Amino acid sequence: MPRRYLILAICCSSLFIVGMDNTIVNIALPSLREDLDASLSGLQWTIDAYTLVLASLLVLAGSTADRIGRRKVFQTGLALFTAGSLLCSLAPSLGWLIAFRMVQAIGGSMLNPVAMSIITNTFTDARERARAIGVWGAVVGVSLAIGPVLGGFLVHAVDWRAIFWVNVPVGVAAFLLAWRFVPESRAPHPRRLDPVGQIIVLVLLASVTYGIIEGPGSGFTSPEILGCFLLGAAALAALLIYEPRREEPLIELRFFRSVPFSGATLIAVSAFGSLAGFLFLNTLYLQDTRGLSALHAGLYTLPFAAMTVVFSPLSGRIVGSRGTRLPLTLAGVAFIIGILPLTQLTAGTPVWLLFACYIVFGFGFAMVNSPITQTAVSGMPREQAGVAAAIASTSRQVGTSLGVAVIGAVVAGSTANFAQASHAGWWIIVALGCAVLLLALITTGRWARSTTPTG
Repeated sequence: MPRRYLILAICCSSLFIVGMDNTIVNIALPSLREDLDASLSGLQWTIDAYTLVLASLLVLAGSTADRIGRRKVFQTGLALFTAGSLLCSLAPSLGWLIAFRMVQAIGGSMLNPVAMSIITNTFTDARERARAIGVWGAVVGVSLAIGPVLGGFLVHAVDWRAIFWVNVPVGVAAFLLAWRFVPESRAPHPRRLDPVGQIIVLVLLASVTYGIIEGPGSGFTSPEILGCFLLGAAALAALLIYEPRREEPLIELRFFRSVPFSGATLIAVSAFGSLAGFLFLNTLYLQDTRGLSALHAGLYTLPFAAMTVVFSPLSGRIVGSRGTRLPLTLAGVAFIIGILPLTQLTAGTPVWLLFACYIVFGFGFAMVNSPITQTAVSGMPREQAGVAAAIASTSRQVGTSLGVAVIGAVVAGSTANFAQASHAGWWIIVALGCAVLLLALITTGRWARSTTPTG
């Protein structure tokens, strides 16, 4: 095997455990709630504490790797993520679990954008690079799809703590292989760090997410929640004023002049918000409303997982040969068709209809991920690919955080039974599918491509 493909495999193994950790926790939520006496908002924080920290630090991690060495940061991330996973499995309470999830996320933030920088600098041929990014995107889809199935088995066979054990051997192996085979590299002109921008982004994401999650309990008109949203608005305004004034900002706002890049960012938020909402609602529905065990709930998601595993590589190949328009359009249509029947969900909804929805939605998600990554980095200078990929990865995590926060808040604010209360959440996911379709049609044409900078 050529060395560059071994490097690709090592980078993808880190992506696999980080991606899987986004979804494997969902299937364990009912078990977590029972063992740690957690509220619905507590369950939301178990997911969002991870995705928020991840989203906040991705760009910083990419810039730091460019400055001090990509392999060094990559290995540090693997060590932190692995240690955080082990600590999560030992957490004595919900508070400690949320804290250790944040440790995981700090490590995870050092993996995705850094690995993408390693890949884009290893595969210098444009066609090979597109294929490598296609493989990368496929691994994201596969890892996210396998999470609920593997998680259901582990929760059933052991308990919820076992879902964190699976990261440890993979993390250790990837650390050793990276030390042996991945060459050290740095950017010829590394970006300066932007601590002020970093703090502003963290305040923005944390305040808005806190307001959404805690709003149903505290009241959206309470001073605490209104203060959170005002703080988020102030942070956004500060970001838009401060960042353009910096020579090397944390977030390159000029990238958003590229219509395909802006479209990919919004598609990532919409698609991953859809996925997070789907997994959150579906897990609680299957285990609470239908009374399934974690194992059977995980097995119910097999059609979704199978479609994602089978069609994610195909999406990468389509992107490499025909571009991003076709897979993104198919994804938007599949999201809408797959979720629309669930807007009328009841405790007695036929299993065949659930499986049909899972199959169609799984196909849609398989189609969407590779085009997001390819659109984000295509047309950008190679030395800026890591920053562009980090912004795309940040968009995925922001979508996940907001999906869980918004849809969870809508359900928590209802007094109906869970199946009926979830209807509004499913309609939100349909709307996000419409957004994916509309953005795919608008941002992938010839005019849109002409707005992408080449230097």
